[in-house]
Amino acid sequence: MTDTPLHPRPRLTRERWTDLCGTWQFAHDDADIGRDARWFSDPASFTRQIQVPFPPESELSGINDKSFHPVVWYRRSFAATAVEGERLLLHFGAVDYRAEVWVNGALVATHEGGHTPFVADITGELDPGGEQFVVVRAEDKPKDGTMPRGKQDWELTPHVIWYDRTTGIWQPVWLEPVPATYLTTLHFAPDLPSATVTVEARLNRSHRGWLALSLGKGEEVLAVQQVFVDGDSISTSVTIPRARDGQRRGDLYWTPSAPT
Repeated sequence: MTDTPLHPRPRLTRERWTDLCGTWQFAHDDADIGRDARWFSDPASFTRQIQVPFPPESELSGINDKSFHPVVWYRRSFAATAVEGERLLLHFGAVDYRAEVWVNGALVATHEGGHTPFVADITGELDPGGEQFVVVRAEDKPKDGTMPRGKQDWELTPHVIWYDRTTGIWQPVWLEPVPATYLTTLHFAPDLPSATVTVEARLNRSHRGWLALSLGKGEEVLAVQQVFVDGDSISTSVTIPRARDGQRRGDLYWTPSAPT
């Protein structure tokens, strides 16, 4: 389907995931009173709407306010229920700059760094009724010279080479159900002369058992291998037989015209 959203993390894509981008409730908090006033459990405090993941300084967000707003809040609902043997992860691609996240009024994550992703396991906070509420507080003080800012301007109006500021959620937000034991990172490193691919993976917890690997190109299976895991990470080398054949391996390599 053409309207299916692209997965925000192509290297570690799971079939089951829920895109939480789109319309959220929104509020500026210039006086920084929201935390003490418990906005994380007060829907009446959110009087506007914003299109996530566009920052409120942008036109596409629907806010288009480029003035100084050091604290902003977001809120939305989503449908989810706890499933036995699974965990539900809430992912944020990036929130500029300091973020706090509540689910159903419970703090589930804090994060500092406007350019890095973070994730929260929200399984224990799910309401049995099925309707859940997520609230995000983002703090991005425009005149704080200690924060990495890229080319975001510290003056009200951009000057010289500096750009408008980016505050709050500016990368995708999504939900992802996973098993009790699951991969958190996955990395591939090809070695062309030896016709191998080094696979490195990390688990969310220590595990003892077998991990099945299958490498393919489209519908073609290139290699299948099982690796014994005893801990929370693995590193193994997988041989690609067809990559040893000088007559049949050209289409396995990345080129600008064929980005395999």
